[in-house]
Amino acid sequence: MSESALRRIGPREFDFSRQVAVMAIVNRTPDSFYDRGATFALDRAVEAAQVAIAEGADWIDIGGARFAPGPPIPVDEEAGRVVPIVEALAGSGAVISVDTFQPEVARRAIDAGAHVINDTTGIHHPEMADVVAAGQATIVITHSLAAPRTPHPNPTYADVVAEVAAFLRARIDLARAHGVPEERIVIDPGHDLNKNTLHSLELTRRLDEIAAIGPPLLVALSNKDFVGESLGHRDRRDRLAGSLAAAVYCIGRGARIVRVHNVRETVDAVRMVEAIEGWREPAFLEHNTPGGAS
Repeated sequence: MSESALRRIGPREFDFSRQVAVMAIVNRTPDSFYDRGATFALDRAVEAAQVAIAEGADWIDIGGARFAPGPPIPVDEEAGRVVPIVEALAGSGAVISVDTFQPEVARRAIDAGAHVINDTTGIHHPEMADVVAAGQATIVITHSLAAPRTPHPNPTYADVVAEVAAFLRARIDLARAHGVPEERIVIDPGHDLNKNTLHSLELTRRLDEIAAIGPPLLVALSNKDFVGESLGHRDRRDRLAGSLAAAVYCIGRGARIVRVHNVRETVDAVRMVEAIEGWREPAFLEHNTPGGAS
């Protein structure tokens, strides 16, 4: 890891040379990829976020619009979905991010207390960088090819890793040119976003090449189609083991933030990796110790 390993993000300080942050997904959408609208109601969304924090999540990522193609969602409607959750989680101690590509939604979210904007379109609207810079927030820059909410059938790459890396470097330069310092940038290669399963697997195998770009690396693998297709027609609810395996593999290749649906299980997997690496002490010592169990 580079000198950017030490980060203050919102209320939390991370040493990404020896720490992995778990980002919990809370989607306030009626058509969400995984929970199919189970947390669309405001009280259900706030409760889900609070449960995730209790289960060990370091970070809550709030979404008000799917990445998938579809009609545009008005700014007022999207902001009305996410801002009340941001406000409800004030003082929770967790990093709060909002998943949006709309600069005005980002502005309102930051004003309400969001610490991070997670832009899965890779700053499609350059004004997003201005909003983040003015709000002193962190931005997650994600690789994707299509314009927001539009399809991109049959994506092709000569070298998916090289092209994703070039895109991310260019967007980092864009963000910095608009006033966002590198210490407030996180990158995400965008598994499955305008990519097929072979592309996502190649990105995973060669993830160290993306990590070498420098900023902390986020991976959003949880229950995605490349996991299901790799294992064989697995429903989204039956991809946990594959998702955990992919997350642990990515941590070994430099990922330091994992965006997930299944918080408790992922926290256990991540903390186990940290213990094996010697980055953290075991929670307690008893087995084959003086006075302990044999």
